[in-house]
Amino acid sequence: MIRHLHNKLISKEFSATELTKQYLERIEKFDQKICAFLTVTAKSALDQARAVDEKIACGEKIGLLAGLPAAIKDNIATRGVKTTAASRILENYVPPFDATVIELLRARDFVMLGKTNLDEFAHGSSTENSAFWTTRNPWDLTRVPGGSSGGSAAAVVSGMAVYALGTDTGGSIRQPASYCGLVGLKPTYGLCSRYGLIAMTSSTDVPGFLTKRVEDAAYLLSALAGRDPKDATTLSCDSRDYLKAIAEPRLNGVRIGIPKEYFIEGLNKEVLNAVKGAVRILEKEGAIVKEISLPHSQYGIAVYYIVTPSEVSSNLGRFDGIRYGFSKHSDAEDLIDVYYKSRGAGFGQEAKRRIMIGTYALSSGYYDAYYKKAQKVRTLIIDNFKRAFREVDVIITPTAPDVAFKIGSKENDPLAMYLEDIFSVPVSLAGLPAISIPCGFNHENLPIGMQIIGPQLGETILLKVAAYYEGITDWHTKEPMLLTEL
Repeated sequence: MIRHLHNKLISKEFSATELTKQYLERIEKFDQKICAFLTVTAKSALDQARAVDEKIACGEKIGLLAGLPAAIKDNIATRGVKTTAASRILENYVPPFDATVIELLRARDFVMLGKTNLDEFAHGSSTENSAFWTTRNPWDLTRVPGGSSGGSAAAVVSGMAVYALGTDTGGSIRQPASYCGLVGLKPTYGLCSRYGLIAMTSSTDVPGFLTKRVEDAAYLLSALAGRDPKDATTLSCDSRDYLKAIAEPRLNGVRIGIPKEYFIEGLNKEVLNAVKGAVRILEKEGAIVKEISLPHSQYGIAVYYIVTPSEVSSNLGRFDGIRYGFSKHSDAEDLIDVYYKSRGAGFGQEAKRRIMIGTYALSSGYYDAYYKKAQKVRTLIIDNFKRAFREVDVIITPTAPDVAFKIGSKENDPLAMYLEDIFSVPVSLAGLPAISIPCGFNHENLPIGMQIIGPQLGETILLKVAAYYEGITDWHTKEPMLLTEL
């Protein structure tokens, strides 16, 4: 889609301004019902588009991303534009700087349409935990779009953005991609800079992409991957042209691992059948399919929900009502009272839950019993993947155990909500790349996603397999009928 629109821009079939106006009109038409955006930056978007048109008129060469309207998850810092992380405590925060991924996009003359909704501080799997409103799934407005990058996913699938940036900590790009019938790419931890992301879990947070095509995700990765001196966790590795890597995807001899622990009781049968059917197609096309074991993946959720709240309790400590954001100090009796009132009113229920769990897990007398033990099991999960990738090139699993669920159906059951990430969390704990691509629909016409996992820095083989499957199926071409009815 990115290449197609780029070609039309340079052939002057339409201008970047006309394209941007078209997307802004779709936001105006659809977003009252879908609620994907928290902030729409119409004026600056049109200014950015006009600047690209001027370059084209002057005969300047433009890159593939130039003039193409995009949406940005609202936990990624954007200079001069509100960045709230969907939390009351940052409701009026305007960063004086850009995240590195935004700097890189600006250097490529992208057009930013606005900032998208998410679960507060990315704490959730449904976008119901936003302090402002719940985003709805364009395939069925009574259902969630997934989370935490639900606003980004809803914006892309409803045609309100060409692509969107999200973040993935335990599945926050892949799961919404699955629920919305999109491509969702989570790169290797450290491949793309985290500088300017509002931190949730610093050891697993990764910026990534929601797109309609695998090729689009490959180009975005080529544009945004690389060492960043402002982020010490970024990796020093050779730059790669991922578009070139998938130009002629082949499956002959590619070894696909199917972990027996992921095809378990309780997995929705339609999801199971769709993913197994996709694997059979790949096998017929020349892939070698092999059952493998990832025995410690069963502990992934337990480990994640000790490690993540522990890091959350540390990362959210900066939002104290003094230096950042919302403050209730006018009627406070002392400094401690400022903290109580500001954080009590500024943080939502899920943020408070994670702060309390994390503080408890890190507290004296419990650190060894919980956090230290969780990190030891995390090491075992990493070792499981390392051993598996000695036998196979990629691993295929369902992205999520079910399709998009009804809004409100799990709001009083946080454990059930946490289990939505059961297949994506172990990948994040191991720092591995993974992509979710559409592989079918259930009987209610709701999308089903397949997760392809690669070894560390294995984006090339992962994208090859995803692009090949996309090229021989048409799941990615389906669009919500609902959009014609709104």
